Amino acid sequence: MVNRFRRSISFSNPSHSRPSPPQEKKFHVRSTSLPCRSHPLFSRLNDEISELRTWASSQSQPQTRTSAWLCDGLSRLVSILDSLDDVLQLSQTQDSLRTRTVWLEKLLEDFFSYLDAYGAFQNLLLTLKEELSAAQVGLRRKDESKVVLFVKFQRKLVKEMSKLLSAVRSVNCRPELESDGDVELAKTLVNIKEVTAGVSVELFSGILSPFAANKKASWIGLRLSGQAKRSKLEESGIQEFEEAGVERLWNLRKKSEEEVRLVLKKMQNLEGCVCDIESGSEKVLRRLIHTRVSLLNILTQ
Repeated sequence: MVNRFRRSISFSNPSHSRPSPPQEKKFHVRSTSLPCRSHPLFSRLNDEISELRTWASSQSQPQTRTSAWLCDGLSRLVSILDSLDDVLQLSQTQDSLRTRTVWLEKLLEDFFSYLDAYGAFQNLLLTLKEELSAAQVGLRRKDESKVVLFVKFQRKLVKEMSKLLSAVRSVNCRPELESDGDVELAKTLVNIKEVTAGVSVELFSGILSPFAANKKASWIGLRLSGQAKRSKLEESGIQEFEEAGVERLWNLRKKSEEEVRLVLKKMQNLEGCVCDIESGSEKVLRRLIHTRVSLLNILTQ
């Protein structure tokens, strides 16, 4: 008799026959729609602010405080204001500011003060260029009546520049923004306000100081108490303005042709520097206008 065998087919358990694939690690991914203060724009903006602070402390010696150095600071400020506008376009920034109307009102007030100061400064520079051109005509003709008019203009210049200097300093003395939960945004805005005031002070004082410290200061209605105060003013002045002092313009008829040419060269160089400063400050003015418009849009939307 033939024995029948039942064929049995066994299936191996796949869990034992081959290793199971490793479980993927789960990572938490933040949604781009959520507020995230680690946005690269904030990092870039803070780096630019730090570099501008370094710029302000890099030129401590009077001979290094030139118009080129001043224009470099204005250019850096323009970059910061451009980056600020990029930050203001972020949805999380706009949401944060819309819920803090006190912030917006303070920011609008501060930037309006800067805007007003730079607008007035542009007008002063335009008049300064005109007066410099007239003074150069007086130099060529050895006409001291033109020098007298230039000195009279300095009285107005010193008075108006002093007002601008006081205005930007007062902005920086206003109460800081309270973080109210958004610490990084508040800190960044405060830093921007500080560096804007810092560059503005260097700009206005750098032009004001040489006119206020020259030897003919008493002729233009200035009150200087002693040599120490005069030295302090000279230290904060821009080199090209220092070199073209009013005292060089007096006694024209007693000066030789060579002396007149040297003074005229200084005046021409100063006029070129004024044009460069005018161009740099105008760019700052435009950015301030744009920034204030962006803040107004956030407030009204």
